[in-house]
Amino acid sequence: MDIKTRQHSGMLYLPGDPGLQREQLQCLDKLFAFNQVRPSDLERKAALLKEMFAEIGENCYIETPFHANWGGKHVHFGRNIYANFNLTLVDDTHIYVGDYTQFGPNVVLATAGHPIDPELREQAYQYNAPIRIGRNCWLGANVVVVPGVTIGDNVVVGAGGVVTWDLPSSVVAAGNPCRILREVNDRDREYYFKDRRIDWSDMGG
Repeated sequence: MDIKTRQHSGMLYLPGDPGLQREQLQCLDKLFAFNQVRPSDLERKAALLKEMFAEIGENCYIETPFHANWGGKHVHFGRNIYANFNLTLVDDTHIYVGDYTQFGPNVVLATAGHPIDPELREQAYQYNAPIRIGRNCWLGANVVVVPGVTIGDNVVVGAGGVVTWDLPSSVVAAGNPCRILREVNDRDREYYFKDRRIDWSDMGG
């Protein structure tokens, strides 16, 4: 079985393979270029993201610095996604993110893992499992999502949450390890923060 198949199949493999490293360095050069672009040069940033990512929809914006093991090569973004500073995508295999999802600063989505067995880890073996995040989610500052996790639509993960298990749609979750606190409910249509009411007549731009 070839190394690329092993990389994306969840099997153990050696990421130091010379062919993989050559390809990865090309991706990282593009990532370096992206991080050097002036914040005001929106067209250049958007053009580079289209080169870097496997898929990226319209109106996506990623603040710099942005970090990714493969420069976004295995990342699939929908439309209207926003990522704050220091988004880290350990994209050794595929990451899927739905439309309108937002990431706070210092969010980490990590698809790569290493064996607990010390002998295998000493030899630098690795495995990867894809991450899937649904539509219209909000992951707060310093959230970490580990390999193989799926998050449904309309999910809010509180700051500092470490998501080790799948989360269903329309829940609020937080903690380390992350756990579901409650479902998104009717009160969320009335209050946006603590006791602050939503003025729906003022919504719409």
